[in-house]
Amino acid sequence: MVEGKRLGDVFRPTHYDIYLDINRETKVIVGKTTIKGSAAQTAITLNQKFLSINNVTVDGQTVIATTNDTDETLTFTVPEPGEMTIVVDYTAPLTDTMMGIYPSYYQIGGQKKQLIGTQFETTAARQAFPSIDEPAAKATFSLAIKYDEHENETIIANMPEERVVDGVHYFAQTVKMSTYLVAFAFGEMQSKLTETNSGVKIGVFATKAHQPAELDFALDIAKRSIEFYEDYYQTPYPLPHSWQLALPDFSAGAMENWGLVTYREAYLAIDADNASVEMKQRVATVIAHELAHQWFGDLVTMQWWDDLWLNESFANMMEYVAIDALQPDWHIWELFQTSEAASALQRDATDGVQSVHVQVEKPAEIDAIFDAAIVYAKGSRMLVMVRSLIGDDALRRGLKDYFETHKFANAKGADLWAALGKAAGIDLTAMMATWLEQPGYPVVNVSVVDGKLTLAQEQFFIGDGTDQDRQWQIPLNSNYSALPELMVTKTLELGDYEDLRKNAGTPFRLNVDNTAHFIVNYEPELLQDILNHVDGLSAITQLQLLQDLRLLAEGRQISYAVVVPLLKSFAMSKSSVVNTALYQVVGNLKKFVASGSPEEKSLQQLVDTLSANQFDRLGWHKKTNETIDDQVSRPVIADAALFAENKNAVASAHELVQQNQQALVQLPADIRAIVLANEVKHYGSQALFDQLLTDYRTTSDGGYQRDIMAALTKTSDRALLEQIVRHFEDSETIKPQDLRGWYKGVLANDAGQQLAWDWIRDDWAWLEKTVGGDMEFTTYITVTARIFKTVERLAEFKAFFEPKLETPGLTREITMDINVIASRVALVEEEKVAVQQAVKAAL
Repeated sequence: MVEGKRLGDVFRPTHYDIYLDINRETKVIVGKTTIKGSAAQTAITLNQKFLSINNVTVDGQTVIATTNDTDETLTFTVPEPGEMTIVVDYTAPLTDTMMGIYPSYYQIGGQKKQLIGTQFETTAARQAFPSIDEPAAKATFSLAIKYDEHENETIIANMPEERVVDGVHYFAQTVKMSTYLVAFAFGEMQSKLTETNSGVKIGVFATKAHQPAELDFALDIAKRSIEFYEDYYQTPYPLPHSWQLALPDFSAGAMENWGLVTYREAYLAIDADNASVEMKQRVATVIAHELAHQWFGDLVTMQWWDDLWLNESFANMMEYVAIDALQPDWHIWELFQTSEAASALQRDATDGVQSVHVQVEKPAEIDAIFDAAIVYAKGSRMLVMVRSLIGDDALRRGLKDYFETHKFANAKGADLWAALGKAAGIDLTAMMATWLEQPGYPVVNVSVVDGKLTLAQEQFFIGDGTDQDRQWQIPLNSNYSALPELMVTKTLELGDYEDLRKNAGTPFRLNVDNTAHFIVNYEPELLQDILNHVDGLSAITQLQLLQDLRLLAEGRQISYAVVVPLLKSFAMSKSSVVNTALYQVVGNLKKFVASGSPEEKSLQQLVDTLSANQFDRLGWHKKTNETIDDQVSRPVIADAALFAENKNAVASAHELVQQNQQALVQLPADIRAIVLANEVKHYGSQALFDQLLTDYRTTSDGGYQRDIMAALTKTSDRALLEQIVRHFEDSETIKPQDLRGWYKGVLANDAGQQLAWDWIRDDWAWLEKTVGGDMEFTTYITVTARIFKTVERLAEFKAFFEPKLETPGLTREITMDINVIASRVALVEEEKVAVQQAVKAAL
């Protein structure tokens, strides 16, 4: 189906009356959907998936309808075009796929319970009701839901409940919106409610497996986020309430259903008294991200899925804008630098990567474009770049105009650039096309040629890449005033370097504050000039130096052996972003040494040299009046000290476990994962394994569950690793939503890699059946490629995945990941000896 020939062009719905009778025991849904709308021709096609159609009427007359499960359609002929009312009676299964309408499972006191919820993005609304399941086919919706209701159960939806008649719950009519944003949930729930200054009701809902206090943090962030956005966007929140719901089973992180946002439990319900700063930041930014969508994505929605970035990139930027305003002490933009920027730069350097704006049609293709590093991270980096270029005032004015023009309707990327460009008085369209329509990004090579400071841009690749002579309009953001704002040519000559250096009185730098999406390769003398003044550089600049050097080494434009001796210059930083960047480089050095080898011992000695003084300074426990930087740095430094086998760190971590033996969940959350991993690695036993696995099964604390997963997968005991793998398909122990993390942990463990790799190849059909319908499926391939580093594993990866290249939604991921592994294998083979020598020399 080509653009302009979508189902919504033939039949345009205006209103849905949706009746659902859901039986949890029989797992059968009986539905009746009434659709009012207008047809442009007599042949009508609706979307449906897994529906058993009993009857279709048009204006009271029965029509013959046929379903096509491959195309996910329901087709029939009407007497004549024009206004009409279509009624479809059907049944549907209540499935365990975490898509459509589905049950989430949890336990209280050993009793298994379920909470019914929904997940309709991208194309799963058609599993619940027949519809034009396209973002541009906006309509109003009236929900009426009956279910096998028990005492003390609650039901919630996009809009407030109006009445209950004969067990049927009727909800107020929604505003005009897209099908994928419809949502409801029912079961035993607890809630906490408040209200914004403008009168919007805010609620946080979760199962009763959680402590009531675990809802407080999210309630506060949600309330303040709505208030912030109403002011920032200068546009009122358009619904009477904003409910936040924690679902025990949820494949994504969260979903922006209008008025009823759904979350993984770990991203909503937390114990704020024992949560790390990083976890509080993550939960707060997830909530702020989803609530940013209530305007950008829900009020104004992308025209089609090719502009998915328009929703996600913007919300990804706004989560940082909002939390920076709400919690300025967190310095949240530093998290942006270590997470979003780093992720985007790594992924976007692989040949074959998708562009931010990408053409898609089929459902499998749509799900496959949810590449977090591109659609979320790179896209938000593009918008940060625009915000830096036009300023916050112009951004806000442009957004107000954008919302006013397109509210309750749809828009394309060009509409956003037009609104922002008008507000700023500049043409953004041409510049942004170079970033959004092209994959990849440039490296700007800086050199002195015949005394002249010279810049040259070229596409940067990690691994083999085909140079297609791409060119970008690059915001240079230089600290030298002689430079233009944008670099719009392949090369740029800037004048006599000695004069420029003398007049500026400081080393030459590009991309100050690291707001633009490119890296810089300074010739050795210019780099040394910067490094000679490293102590006077900002934390972001130091991070940027480490980041760019790491990427240049990964891309083999410089040698990792050159980077190793520079690390000590950053080792005593008190900045969390510098420490994060430093130990990211250290983590990349691990691929050059074999586990248990003398070369690994040398690397451990180097890491001990880098981290020992910092570990002594920070220790395991939070100190009075310490900085946020210290709190965020502590787990980074401690993890490095444990890798280095620092005797004090290993012993004191063991002592912490002994002190908390009866309740390991009470270990400080910021260091709990690495302390438990140390215990499993050095003092592991079947008894400890059983204790942690029992805790994993019974706790409602998602953070503690992730810590246990990270720890148990570190064991070197093959028998214990075999036990873990046997639980991969045991949903009573490992929920499908969490399986990828367990798989990745065992695969990354040299002692367990063969077990995990054998499992995924042997049981691929089971995995595809279990999680193949959601947007996370392809990431099993991604995480595998991030770990493999040998010629043998590359050959095995290709042998298994190349026959799957034609599978819808997998083609790009498989092609890219073969390149990812091949480039790592080549890098290790060619640089291993030089890096190992550099590590020894640095001791």
